[in-house]
Amino acid sequence: MALKSYYELLDLAPTATIEEIKRAFRLQIARYHPDKVQHLGKEFQDMAAERAAELTEAYRILSDGGRRAEYDQSLSSAGADSAAKAASSPAVQRPADVAAPVPPPPPPAAEPTASKGAQFSQERATRDEFVRKALIGRLRQTVEMMGGYDETQVRTFDVAWLPKSKMFGRAKGPRLLARYVAHADGDAIAEAWTHGVKWAGSEEVCVLLIGSTLASAGELARAIADQRRKSRGAKATLIPVDARNWDAHLPTDAPENAKTLLSRLRAGR
Repeated sequence: MALKSYYELLDLAPTATIEEIKRAFRLQIARYHPDKVQHLGKEFQDMAAERAAELTEAYRILSDGGRRAEYDQSLSSAGADSAAKAASSPAVQRPADVAAPVPPPPPPAAEPTASKGAQFSQERATRDEFVRKALIGRLRQTVEMMGGYDETQVRTFDVAWLPKSKMFGRAKGPRLLARYVAHADGDAIAEAWTHGVKWAGSEEVCVLLIGSTLASAGELARAIADQRRKSRGAKATLIPVDARNWDAHLPTDAPENAKTLLSRLRAGR
């Protein structure tokens, strides 16, 4: 696989302005900087440190006019060399009386842009998947250390737990569900709440909605209140959680198990 250019690392077009470069760097480094992933396992911390170094180098080059010009020239030279090699390849011999095939028309001008957009989307998807795996791995590890739960599988959620079975029923505490989303907002809350309540039935359930970014506190509170009104009688709690530091919008009636879990996640234990 070809190495990504500095523009591709920062999800930028080669024509990006200095302000766009600064904004892109701040957004990317917030996801991968070691200080932001210290609550994750060492494997993911090492991966984040490597990516942070790549992003920092890309920013160092692209934010300096002189260095950027030299870098752009190196990209152009690399492209020219590739074209020259292709042109110097031996041509296929054809009979003299056979006309050379007419070359196909060049692709529409919009195609490169669409291709570049798809590439950027793929990079974002890869980044989100990295974050999702790291967060769910950390969450699973902490629940196991707390004890009292058996992991199960629930469609549409990343991970789920049931209170451990005892001789005369189940241990105290709600069922636990967790889902990672790129952005936790009203729509994400409505979907997670609906699926969580449907799965739990008459049992108590607590849903952790973990987002790389979160909507405003007001929007989150209104969305949760709306779901409570629509499902009166349901024993459900939904807690929006900031994936960057495990900070959570804890309702006053949040289950003690969930409070303990989030406290340990924030403390890195």
